[in-house]
Amino acid sequence: WLKPSVCLEFQLPGSACPFFFPCKHSTNLSHTMSASDPLSTGRDDPVNVRPSMKLNKALSSTGMTPNKAKKSYSAGCCGFCKSKPPVEEVDVVLVGGGVMSATVGLMLKQLQPNWKINMYERLGSLAEESSNGWNNAGTGHSALCEPNYTPSKPDGTVDVSKAITVNEQWQLSRQYWAYLKDKNLIDDEFISVTPHMTFAHGEDQIKWLQARYKQLHAHPLFKGMEYSDDPAEMMKWCPVMMEGRAADDKVALTKCDVGTDCDFGALTKELGKAYMKSGGNLMLFHTISGLKKESDGRWLLTVKKNDLGAKKSQVRSKFVFVGAGGWALLMLQKSKIPEIRGFMGFPISGEFLVCQNPAVVDKHPAKVYGKAAIGAPPMSVPHLDKRVISGKHMLLFGPFAGFSPRYLKTGSLLDLLKSVRLHNLIPAAAAGLQNLDLTVYLVKQLLASDNKKFTELLQFIPKAQPQDWLLVTAGQRVQIMKKDPKKIGVLQFGTEVVAAADGSICGLLGASPGASTAVQVALDVLQKCYSKDFKSWEPKIKDMIPSFGTKLSDDEAKFKELHAWTAKSLGIK
Repeated sequence: WLKPSVCLEFQLPGSACPFFFPCKHSTNLSHTMSASDPLSTGRDDPVNVRPSMKLNKALSSTGMTPNKAKKSYSAGCCGFCKSKPPVEEVDVVLVGGGVMSATVGLMLKQLQPNWKINMYERLGSLAEESSNGWNNAGTGHSALCEPNYTPSKPDGTVDVSKAITVNEQWQLSRQYWAYLKDKNLIDDEFISVTPHMTFAHGEDQIKWLQARYKQLHAHPLFKGMEYSDDPAEMMKWCPVMMEGRAADDKVALTKCDVGTDCDFGALTKELGKAYMKSGGNLMLFHTISGLKKESDGRWLLTVKKNDLGAKKSQVRSKFVFVGAGGWALLMLQKSKIPEIRGFMGFPISGEFLVCQNPAVVDKHPAKVYGKAAIGAPPMSVPHLDKRVISGKHMLLFGPFAGFSPRYLKTGSLLDLLKSVRLHNLIPAAAAGLQNLDLTVYLVKQLLASDNKKFTELLQFIPKAQPQDWLLVTAGQRVQIMKKDPKKIGVLQFGTEVVAAADGSICGLLGASPGASTAVQVALDVLQKCYSKDFKSWEPKIKDMIPSFGTKLSDDEAKFKELHAWTAKSLGIK
């Protein structure tokens, strides 16, 4: 059906003819590799020779094994009525595989090594949602540079109380991670030294920054903070921000050399490995689809999975921690605990501009936070960050707000609709009416063109080039809306632990500072939900986190001692 001469169009020199008939180009050296293509094989090569499947009458139905397998289980009614496995009994269930669940799980295994703890993650790896390096700012939130922790007062001074609280919480995280590093349970590749700076643009912002510096630089937790409005000095601190800036452009900076950049995705994976090494059980591709409280106070959870059995299983647990990011709200609503009544979440996505040009990246070794426009929400604070994600050095600028009704990046388009209940409609409506300006802000962000986003970048990098910056979608944030006795409903920024009165179930709602304060959150969870056991755990907790139960602000000598230890252990300042 095909003339031998046709093979001239296809035949490679030195290989067997693909049309299975002799021609002058064919060769019998089918086992000889071609010098030009050493991976090429011919017709007679052993890897290309096999007997016909028709010759094996006993071949299994899938063709994978040589013999037909004997059925050793009941396939049920046409495969649909398969028997369910027995209910698994455990002490703790962790829902979600992010940094919060990993921290709570590991800490519980260290306090109660004999407890049976199961962690369930719906995706194929830990830290694929909010904890992933691309889905958060990666800032080790210690209030060294974030303006939203130091708001102005009517008298022109600055309230630094929140900044001090956040820094105290950050110190707990540093201590716990240093303890784990010293015990060879984690490595320190997830954290790197990255100076933190606060950027003021214009006379009003400079006055605010000066007042902020005056309040903080003498405080024990913030000692070493520097201020400058000298262009020559600022050029040394962050040259990429000062090159090309007009001489009459009024700017100022504060700098803290002890700042850090954290790849929370890498940290979560390290914590997960330590958790499993300590005896914890991690189940991937498992989704908690239901939970119900039983008469004895324990929780019966339904686990959905794509196994070859009933596709579902059940686990009974004394305690449930929901660290599932935005889905925590939906899970707590399924639990029907009274404490979740009135809560609703408003999902907001984000976008960052990313630069990978080494010529630009190398000129900016810091995280620089600017001040948000008056009335803009805290999550809109613009910042230019040096980041290290999976070992890759780059710069990120943003965030620009976006919208998706999903509560997770890989969630459902129906997430927002599923969260609506009669008990949260009025608080949500009240919170929305009080924040109509934020709705206008969000719409403007959604309609912003690439040119407008680039113009925002020019405020930080006057000589930025459009081709160096690409737009990347970050993770989903779910801002809390909840009941309030005075305002009916409020929109809340930050994080909140919601627990049942009996402590049998607990979940984390909200966003920033989030992962940076995961250790404080874990301690809050244990204290709320294990009040009877907590006293006996305190010696071990203080061994892991020496400043637990104290304020380092009140003991500068202790702060210096612990700060030096954590810096040495983690390879930071």
